[in-house]
Amino acid sequence: MKISISQLFKPFFLSMVCLSSANVLAQNSTIIAGQDPNRRVITTAVPFLNFAPDSRHSAMGDAGVATSPDANSAHWNAGKLAFVENDMGFSLSYSPWLGRLVNDMSVSYLTGYKKIDENSAFGFDLRYFNMGDIQLTNERGEELGEFTPRDIAIGGTYSRRLSENLGLGISARFIHSNLSGNISSSTGSESRPGISVGTDVGLYYTKDVFFGNREGVWSWGAVISNIGPKLTYNSSEDLDYIPTNFRIGTSYKVIFDQYNSLTFALDFNKLMVPTPPIYRRNEDGTLYTDPNGDLEILEGKDPNRPLIAGMFGSFADAPGGFSEELQEFMISFGMEYLYDEKLALRTGYFHENINKGGRRYFTMGVGFNYKMLGFDFSYLVPMEQNHPLAETLRFSLAYNIFNR
Repeated sequence: MKISISQLFKPFFLSMVCLSSANVLAQNSTIIAGQDPNRRVITTAVPFLNFAPDSRHSAMGDAGVATSPDANSAHWNAGKLAFVENDMGFSLSYSPWLGRLVNDMSVSYLTGYKKIDENSAFGFDLRYFNMGDIQLTNERGEELGEFTPRDIAIGGTYSRRLSENLGLGISARFIHSNLSGNISSSTGSESRPGISVGTDVGLYYTKDVFFGNREGVWSWGAVISNIGPKLTYNSSEDLDYIPTNFRIGTSYKVIFDQYNSLTFALDFNKLMVPTPPIYRRNEDGTLYTDPNGDLEILEGKDPNRPLIAGMFGSFADAPGGFSEELQEFMISFGMEYLYDEKLALRTGYFHENINKGGRRYFTMGVGFNYKMLGFDFSYLVPMEQNHPLAETLRFSLAYNIFNR
C-alpha cells in the first residue's frame, strides 16, 4: 500500500523540529517557502547534530569551543580532550525536546574519554534524537499503525597535544536518520532511512596569563564539524546537506583565589551550507519552473553544489551580499562561576538574526560536584513568548576517575 507519509513528515521534521521559531517552516536548503525576500533560513537534514547536548554549555548560551575541557569536549571541540585532567570520565545528558508542543520528544547524549598518556586521549559519543510517536495513514486516511522517527549518531575522537599549549582533535561519526520507516510514497518512490558520515576537526589553545595582579587562563578554539556527504531519504536526486558547521571562540577564566573563579566565553557560529537563493515566482506566489521543470534563480547561487564547493562557497553566496553573510553568524556568550570546584553557577545568551531563524534566548544553570560524581542542570528562557523552545530543560550526570 502506498502512502504519502514520507513526503509529509520530511519537511516537517527538517524545519519544525530543529530550527528556529514557530513561524518558520521550510522544506530544505534548496527551496524555501514564504514571501519575505529577506528571510532565508538555512535548513539541513539531521539538525540534531548541532543541538547543544549537555547542561554545562547549554547553560552558557551554547558557548563551548574554548571552555575548559570535560567529557563533552567531543561535541564542542575535539582539540580540548587532550587537556582533560582526569584519567577517565563519562557523561550522560537528557533533554525533553519541544516540551511546549509535544510530550514524547527527547535528545539523549552519552559520551566518554580515556587518557592514553599525558599528551593524548581517546573519546566516544552517542547521541539519540527521539521524535515521538506518529500515526501512519494512507491517502484515504486509514490508519496503518504507529511509527517513531529517530536520528542516531555514534562516533569516536582522537585528541593530541601538539605543544604545551596547543591541541588538535579529529572526530568521525556514523549518522542514521529514520523519519518514516521503509514505506512508499503516493508517487511510488520508496522511502528509506538516510545514512551519512561526518568528520570534525578542532584546534584548541590555552595559556596561563596574568591580568593586573590576577591569575587567569586564556583559551581560544576553532572547529569545523560534520564534514560529510549529503543525505537522502528516497533517491539520489533528492539530497540534503548535513549541518556542516564552523565555530570559533575564546574564553577567559579569572582566578580570584583558591576557591573562587569566573569564566567568560564567547563563540561565533556559522553553518557551512549554501544560502537559499531567490527564485522566480508566479503571480500566485508559487515557484516558477521552466519547460524543463527547473527553477529559475533571480539572485544568489545554485545550492546544488559538491560538498567542498558548498562548504567554502557558503561564505560568499548570499543573495544580499556581505551584509547577509554577517547575518548568518550566530553569537553565544556565557559565564561560569565556580566555587571550590564543587558548585557552579552559569548563565548565557544566544543570538540569531531574525532573517536567519530568529532564535534569541537567555540560559541559566547550576552544577554540583561531589568526589567523582557531577550533576548539571540548565534552563532556557526565549525572548519570544510562546516560543517552541520555551522551558527547555537539560540534565547531565558525569562520572570521573581521577589520576592516581
